[in-house]
Amino acid sequence: MKKQHFFTIIFALSLAVGASAQNNPTPATPAPQSGGTAGAVPRSTAFDLEEYGVQIAPDPRLIVVMAALEAAGFDPVPAGRKPSLFRSEVKRRGENLDPSLRERLRRFYEGHKLPSPATPAEQAARYISLALALGPGPTFEAPLRSDDLPGGLLEVLDFATLVRDFYQKSGMDQQLPAYIQTHEAEANRLRRPTAEMIRAVLSYLHTRPIITITERVPVARNTNQKSSSQKKKGQQAFTMRERARRFHVVPDLLAAPGTINFRIIGDDYYLILPENSNVTSTEVRRAYLQFVVDPLVARFSREIAARRVHIKQLIDERARPTAATAEASSSTSPDVFQAVARSVVAAAEARMTEAARRGSLARDTSVRLQNAKEDAARASIIKEAQAARTGVEDNLVAQLADAEDRGAVLAFYFADQLRGMETSGFDIANFFADMIASIDIAREKKRFEENREARERAQAAARRNTQATNQATENRAAAQPGAARRTALINSLSEAENLLRAKNYTEAEKGLLALMQQYQGEPRIFFALGQAASLAAQDAFDEDLQSRRLNQALAHYRDAVRMATPDTEDDRALVSRAHVAMGRILAFQDKPAEAIREFDAAIQFGEVPGGAFSEAVAAKQKLAPSK
Repeated sequence: MKKQHFFTIIFALSLAVGASAQNNPTPATPAPQSGGTAGAVPRSTAFDLEEYGVQIAPDPRLIVVMAALEAAGFDPVPAGRKPSLFRSEVKRRGENLDPSLRERLRRFYEGHKLPSPATPAEQAARYISLALALGPGPTFEAPLRSDDLPGGLLEVLDFATLVRDFYQKSGMDQQLPAYIQTHEAEANRLRRPTAEMIRAVLSYLHTRPIITITERVPVARNTNQKSSSQKKKGQQAFTMRERARRFHVVPDLLAAPGTINFRIIGDDYYLILPENSNVTSTEVRRAYLQFVVDPLVARFSREIAARRVHIKQLIDERARPTAATAEASSSTSPDVFQAVARSVVAAAEARMTEAARRGSLARDTSVRLQNAKEDAARASIIKEAQAARTGVEDNLVAQLADAEDRGAVLAFYFADQLRGMETSGFDIANFFADMIASIDIAREKKRFEENREARERAQAAARRNTQATNQATENRAAAQPGAARRTALINSLSEAENLLRAKNYTEAEKGLLALMQQYQGEPRIFFALGQAASLAAQDAFDEDLQSRRLNQALAHYRDAVRMATPDTEDDRALVSRAHVAMGRILAFQDKPAEAIREFDAAIQFGEVPGGAFSEAVAAKQKLAPSK
């Protein structure tokens, strides 16, 4: 069996409903490549993800393994939360599972549990690796035991036999097509934001992903077939072979909520996303950055090897315990190639985050200055913006320092190099050799002390923000004696959201209207009704029906704004999103002046957490670019 290289990362992901992510705006989109110089195509050109090495699709092996794990007793749903619609359906269909098989599954899972305090995500991680290592159904052939398999996977390798039995005896062969269809709906939801994330990464690096690797491999020949000259010289025949590299985005509706899993198996990179994942999150972007950077490191391996001694000095320096840290960093790898790859990825991610924050700050400041009437107010806004810019710079330093602690020992260096490359428009591959050759180890050893003050400022600001958030949460809880009632409302709205995701608009609307009888005047229900009507309009073929549903959506969104109390942060976010939703509908109805008024109303709220400030600014610029 072909040897497989496994690399595993588990990301903790906060899934905030309605939260928006900002991408670095770019004028052009790079075209795919197998290598060479960069190119670009206009944004209007269709963006085919597969040309960039990206495939978004469910994995039947993962669905079956996770369903078997569910039958074994794996339950990642937090206490007090209801399971998703899909998880409930899987549980219902598994009620008739053969008791002896269920007991075997349960015994295996309980016997191989990680010790407390392991999280549900950590419990499931090994089984996800197993799913990606199995052959296709119905046999689900397990990989051979070898040193190439990670220890965690080896611990649960025998679960493959139970997976095979589960598939054959649970009726999974008949249920699987429906399960795949449900996962495909989630894959379709992921498609557009994934394309935007890919576009942003490649445009920032001015590059195109290497999706085909050509290698020279020896040809096995029968000794009798060799020519006499080859026998004398001992020559080995070679041939050229191409390997395809792929970045797989795989929805997993049975995953532990809020957890992203990342696997590298040979030339295949797997990003496993739970339901409602935010594809524009830093964790997702970092995974694709690694897909782009890894072959560059391999391509320039000779240049990196020539600096091995110097880079190793820096690795040893960072791994050594200091007065500030009681023990050495356990995440610093001695592998110089891995250190370079980690550093480039961390630097690019940090610089892209900084660019997004700077862009957001600039837009916010511009809007506030336009609305300011007095010189004193404008001066105050400028002063606040300058302080905010310092905060953005400090956050960049803190992010790079954290990455350095995790083994990206050249993160600061590559961040400086990328800063100079950002406006050049040239492919990062064209500069990579020079970047490696220009590393000054003596200079890099001083980075930590040089940035100590900025890092401490960022950490202090983060602590203040955390304290303020915790205090605000406690205050809200104390001011809401009906917390249990509110929790019940949130759970009910989650059920409606699941129905909307399944495009069951009628049932979702029916449930929301019934909910309104219990929570009269609740703005979140009005907002959800607006979403239901708007989504139903998208699927309507009849123009009159579509128009009626859009008008219903507008009415519901207006009721949400009317019933909300904008002096609370949660309602401010809701009102911000409602105004943007109405603006988009009005723009679709060819009512630009009314749409702009809605976008302006959202902009007035500023960057409320969970709001839609950036979307409002971008949408208004499309309608009135000169304003």
